[in-house]
Amino acid sequence: MREKITKFLAGITGLTKTEIHLETPENEEFGDYTTNIAMQKFVEFPISNGSTGSPSRAKSRDFQFPIEKIKTPRALAEKIVEKLREDKALLEIVDKIEIAGPGFINFWLKNDVLLNNLIQIDTEKENYGRSEWGKGKIMVIDYSAPNIAKRFSIGHLRSTIIGQALYNLYNFSGWKTVGDNHLGDWGTQFGVLIYMVENRNVDPEKLTIEDWEKHYVEFHKEAEKDPDLKDKARDAFKRLEDGDENARNIWKKAYETSIREYDRIYERLNVNIDYAYGESFYEDKMPEAISLAKEKGVAVPSEGALAVEFPEKYKLPSNLLVKTNGTTTYMARDLALMLFRKREWNPDLQIFEVGADQKLYFQQVFALAEMVGLFKLDQLKHVAHGMIRFKEGKMSTRQGKTVKLEEVLDEAVDRARAILDKPQSTRDLSDKEKEKISEIVGIGAVKYFDLMHHPTSDILFEWEKMFVLEGNSGPYLQYTYARTQSVLKKSPNKQINKYPNKLIIKNLKLEINNEEKSLLRAFVHFSEIIENAAINYSPNLLANYLFDLAQKFNLFYNLHGILEQRTKNKEQSEFRLLLTSAVGQILKNGLNLLGISAPEKM
Repeated sequence: MREKITKFLAGITGLTKTEIHLETPENEEFGDYTTNIAMQKFVEFPISNGSTGSPSRAKSRDFQFPIEKIKTPRALAEKIVEKLREDKALLEIVDKIEIAGPGFINFWLKNDVLLNNLIQIDTEKENYGRSEWGKGKIMVIDYSAPNIAKRFSIGHLRSTIIGQALYNLYNFSGWKTVGDNHLGDWGTQFGVLIYMVENRNVDPEKLTIEDWEKHYVEFHKEAEKDPDLKDKARDAFKRLEDGDENARNIWKKAYETSIREYDRIYERLNVNIDYAYGESFYEDKMPEAISLAKEKGVAVPSEGALAVEFPEKYKLPSNLLVKTNGTTTYMARDLALMLFRKREWNPDLQIFEVGADQKLYFQQVFALAEMVGLFKLDQLKHVAHGMIRFKEGKMSTRQGKTVKLEEVLDEAVDRARAILDKPQSTRDLSDKEKEKISEIVGIGAVKYFDLMHHPTSDILFEWEKMFVLEGNSGPYLQYTYARTQSVLKKSPNKQINKYPNKLIIKNLKLEINNEEKSLLRAFVHFSEIIENAAINYSPNLLANYLFDLAQKFNLFYNLHGILEQRTKNKEQSEFRLLLTSAVGQILKNGLNLLGISAPEKM
């Protein structure tokens, strides 16, 4: 519907469809769509028309009516609306068009359009909301990226689940999506581990991931007293890069132990990443990438190192590709990554879901990729997530002050189980069902609490807010979905979907109440929300929509009977069951896009 209305506006104003902003009003009283196009276009009018704006690009030929005597944005809106009301094709989908305030134009969709959309939900089911917005385009997203030999901390959560949600959103919007887990499996930190294993003469085969992490923490404590240890770690990494057999064997054992642990956590989080091309993958690809930088005149010698000096337009400090001791840097590996991805997938867009503390670094990497001719800046996006904070402050692996992700997940599952074990909770659940649902609800609570926030915001970790059953939380949405399924199972008519075309005719005769109409109007915007969440790299937009939909349904549920024995009207009951089914389908589709499971019972 948004696409159709935008097309009509474009024809009248001369603006392109991408220039027209057709939004969903926050207040339903202002219609299903609203646009500020009159105010936007008026500022381009010639000063002789009374505008205080700059000289105009707007010309009379842009419009289907003369503009010379129009003195205010509202007057322009009135002219636009006058022309819109003459379009019979538009009036087939729009019930009314009104002007509000200084020149906002608001649109209300017809009931039969809303009802046809209801049938579309029932027909498309798990595909409802899917679009072809990105058809023919390729998106590569870089996310999670844990450091080998370290357990997942709560700090890894954001990149992992925001990245997976963005992957899902783009995939659902028609893009060919590629997920890449850029593992931190190379660098000086492995010199630390090699030094510790050799110095303490331990068998790397027997080390658990906890043991590897413990050695890392202990090294940095010792290095505070003996700074020379850092040079020994750098020397050990140099041996690793040079192919030293013992160094390579220690690295391999740390890698294999870590991957087994990560796969287990990913399975629990319902995260599936297509590839895991870690930093080590680019070891033999860096020479070509560095040569490319030299050929383009981008990399220059600097005091025994190889540096990148950025032109003035980038306003960035220099950085190194190769250090003075001959070892490569993160930037060299990321340039090799860019070269590999260009050849392997040639993506239209690359997203890097990495913490905000890496903002400057990614500006440099993106500028370097553009300088050597691999990608343009607008093809590269750093989704810079904020920190998860606790009342105790920031975490640090080096100091051994991390909150382990699995400990958080276990605690969440225990809290979910406590809810299910309450006397007033569902009584027909077996212990096995409670165990399964507790896992779904607990992990869903943690993931939703993160995703309901904008990626760039810092989050204060609060258990109480995660499990509120009457507010914006994962368990609330899951409970609402389970409620829809419970209602549908109680229906005497188990096949309410056999007569969709007749249902439209029947329901046109029904008096649709405010709560029903509110649901119908919300359904229409689901696909648009998915597209907006993808374009803005903001899964929280989808989370907000789902919460709003759940609230609307629960209000409807509390005020009106759904099943026939309560409504005493078969046609009305059938209509309300279809509404209920649609709410359940959209909640399930939306939660799945966020990487959260929707339990049938709760």
